[in-house]
Amino acid sequence: MTGPAALVLALALAGCGAIPGSVTPVDEPEFTNELAIPPLAPSRVLDGTRVFELTAQEGTTEFRPGVETETWGFNGSYLGPTLRAERGERVAVEFTNELGERTSVHWHGMHLPAAMDGGPHQEVEPGAIWRPTWQIDQPAASLWYHPHPHGVTEEHVYRGLAGMFLLDDDASRTAALPQEYGVDDVPVIVQDKVFDDDGQLELSDDGSEPGTLGGTVLANGTVGAYHEITTERVRLRLLNGSTARTYQLGFQDRDMQLVASDGGLLDAPVTLDRVRLAPGERAEVVVEVEPGETTRLHSFEADLGGVVVPFAMGGNDAFDVLELRAADELTPSPEPAWEPSVHAAQDALHEDSAAVTRTFELDDRQINGRRMDMGRIDEVVTEGDTEIWEVRSIVPMPHSFHVHDVQFRVLTIDGDAPPPELAGPKDTVYLEPNRTYRLLMRFDDYVDPDVPYMFHCHMLLHEDEGMMGQFVVVGPGQEAGTPPGGHGDSGDADTHAGHH
Repeated sequence: MTGPAALVLALALAGCGAIPGSVTPVDEPEFTNELAIPPLAPSRVLDGTRVFELTAQEGTTEFRPGVETETWGFNGSYLGPTLRAERGERVAVEFTNELGERTSVHWHGMHLPAAMDGGPHQEVEPGAIWRPTWQIDQPAASLWYHPHPHGVTEEHVYRGLAGMFLLDDDASRTAALPQEYGVDDVPVIVQDKVFDDDGQLELSDDGSEPGTLGGTVLANGTVGAYHEITTERVRLRLLNGSTARTYQLGFQDRDMQLVASDGGLLDAPVTLDRVRLAPGERAEVVVEVEPGETTRLHSFEADLGGVVVPFAMGGNDAFDVLELRAADELTPSPEPAWEPSVHAAQDALHEDSAAVTRTFELDDRQINGRRMDMGRIDEVVTEGDTEIWEVRSIVPMPHSFHVHDVQFRVLTIDGDAPPPELAGPKDTVYLEPNRTYRLLMRFDDYVDPDVPYMFHCHMLLHEDEGMMGQFVVVGPGQEAGTPPGGHGDSGDADTHAGHH
């Protein structure tokens, strides 16, 4: 065991007999600031394509009264607008980079051509414009977007570059679910930050695992946020937008109903008291309130599985995230329910169709003994194939595993069926150490032997330091090509559209 893992082990041994409650505690603010709701991004329809505009820019944000913090954002100083589109629509995003360095925009959870994916091969130079375009062909879901530049993703996300991308379809449009954006259907981007004495964002580089764990928690960029509830039920679209911290979210005084995971609606609502979200994971929950009452979204002590010294990795931290204040009179809300989409049969994954099984072992900063190499294709996948990926973390540290382009199903964990909250469509999953996760996925539509997709740990420090690999999707009998040199093409991505 070397590197960070050895540091953790040393910390564990040093702490024997004097284990603290936490070395990463979170401040408890007064909940006096109204929750910021990211605006819905405007769009225009041009020749049948819905076009959005995003600009990455520098700015300052007042997280605390009178203190101007230097931040980055899309179309503003911090975070970005919520993009929204329908299944079947063609979309384009005109992205302008006004930062002083390269960045990119990755559409996390989106099924789309590799050249549109916004990973490290699609970095955009300062002052340049990138215009990816693709057709939405996947279920309604709460996806998100964030930078993915090679080696500096953690910093770009931490400074504030992130936003939600909501997809709608026939099932979600007719579902008995809270539907009014920003009122009873509310995005909640949960992040933690470290502020220095001058109120500036600080990103630790002291070797602590699994990365920077901040003492200030934000909801949509708001410290000590509250949201006024005017309906009997509210739908919270929860996103762990942190770079390292895992949350165990729920309420101390009531259960909630989980209605959707990363990639869309579950088969039916699942009643839970809490849901664990590692960086990059999402969950949609419906919460019921009584007139005039107040309750708080709480992060419980996080169950990190068999990690060494969980107290040093945020496992012992518990804190409130968001206050919900119910009005004295509430509009009735239906019990959550929905019918399957007309696309359900074509979307379904079948284990008996799996043509290939691959094995992935995560250890320190390597996957299968290798660190990320932009010029190396690690896996070659055939279009249309259903595969099983067996993924295992063999080091006692937190890791979360994300696969680009697909939504997978967790078949088993150490041979057992997954818990209900992991039974829906997923693109990111927390890996408890020394457990084997069998993931079922299908690679439809987009063949490109040269431009790869990524698979990686979504603890962003781990990703930046090499815990990432690349795969290409080829046609039957086709061989992998050569990845683009250097930093990829920053030009008009319309010219690179894959087939559909």
